[in-house]
Amino acid sequence: MLDAFGSVGATTFDLTITTRQGQKVGFQRAVRYESLRRVIAAELDRAAELERNVIVRPRGPGVVFIQLDDLTAAALQHVREAAFLALQTSPGNFQAWLAMPAAEADENLARRVRNAATADPTASGATRIAGSLNFKEKYAPAFPRVAIEHSAPGLIARKERLAQRGLLSEEPRIPARNATPARTSPGLEKWPSYQRCVEGAPPTHSRTGPDISRADFTWCLIATDWGWSIAETAARLMQESGKARQNGPRYALRTAQRAAAARKG
Repeated sequence: MLDAFGSVGATTFDLTITTRQGQKVGFQRAVRYESLRRVIAAELDRAAELERNVIVRPRGPGVVFIQLDDLTAAALQHVREAAFLALQTSPGNFQAWLAMPAAEADENLARRVRNAATADPTASGATRIAGSLNFKEKYAPAFPRVAIEHSAPGLIARKERLAQRGLLSEEPRIPARNATPARTSPGLEKWPSYQRCVEGAPPTHSRTGPDISRADFTWCLIATDWGWSIAETAARLMQESGKARQNGPRYALRTAQRAAAARKG
């Protein structure tokens, strides 16, 4: 897995260690590819004994990594030809990685690729190491092992080819700032309809209901476009979204930040 990232330009990795409850217990910034490759086997052995997750975030000059998370097997097939790496992170749940020249990729392009691939719009850009166990409470005691499902070393995705393959969604139509002002007069404060965002969200992969992560992202996208700050949007999302309340303020802030960045892109 590290070699696959190295083949498309990754030179360092941020390394994070978390517990099965998701608590961060270790972090190293910008670990060199060669250094991590030498110690990763021992790191995974130690993590297995302690029930720790080993998570990496790839970085490299001149390259942008796009993570397509929470894919079904069918969705993975749609993006397979453009991905240099694909992982199975749990039974029936996949993740694909694209590498693009920095000159072609921006936050807006990454969002369009995720939309076209029906991937999680709030993917963090960090992933568990292949070969490690996915320690989450919901999987106990049979923790699944992260496995490489597909590898194409050196494959660089290009914007033109992504468009040809149907992997670039149309630009979203977001209400213009002046069309529905966020604050039309002192004391009158208007927020987007959270219920409408839920109703318009695509279903989850298991078809058990709307994808709340996407509803939260869309709601934040509209709220920030209407003039609300990131902090205000995150605070309001905690009131509107049950998932935000369940996952806490960090989830709400992260969702609002990504929505604001996507709007600017």
